[in-house]
Amino acid sequence: MSLTLRPYQPTDAAVITSWLKNEYLMRQWCADRYEHYPVTSEDMNSYHERYIDGQRSRSLTMTDGYEVVGYITLRNPGDDPTEQRLGFVIVDDSKRGRGLGKALVEMAVCHAFGQLAATKVSLGVFDNNPAAIHCYEAAGFHRVSRRDTESYECLGETWNCIEMVRFADCFLLDT
Repeated sequence: MSLTLRPYQPTDAAVITSWLKNEYLMRQWCADRYEHYPVTSEDMNSYHERYIDGQRSRSLTMTDGYEVVGYITLRNPGDDPTEQRLGFVIVDDSKRGRGLGKALVEMAVCHAFGQLAATKVSLGVFDNNPAAIHCYEAAGFHRVSRRDTESYECLGETWNCIEMVRFADCFLLDT
């Protein structure tokens, strides 16, 4: 594999949205950020035009050679410029079990610490997504307590988030 992380391009949307095989998986990926299923490439590109500014938020595509195999966003969630937050993490469902998720997360973390001068990378993951939780733990993230649990109404249920973080000092020790 020759994995690289590059800025998202609008032509990536058709490939990425094809991985969302059902609404349950789509909601695990984006919660309530898209109004309906299925998400089209036009929906995804419209979302990018509205919410991804390239400064406080950026989207990245992981490729293996010329093939799109993963997608992730990084954004600054508040007033602290040293924190970046991962979101919309997804890999090609036909290639699961090959370590692509962990590689994608690690590459995004390296980008956040190395290029964006972050000292903390955070994320929220639904507690009903054990594969993602395992992936994030394998990439060095740790669960942290929050004063209030972030929850979303999805498919007639309340889905709770687990908050996870990774600090730059962990990154420096791992290299």
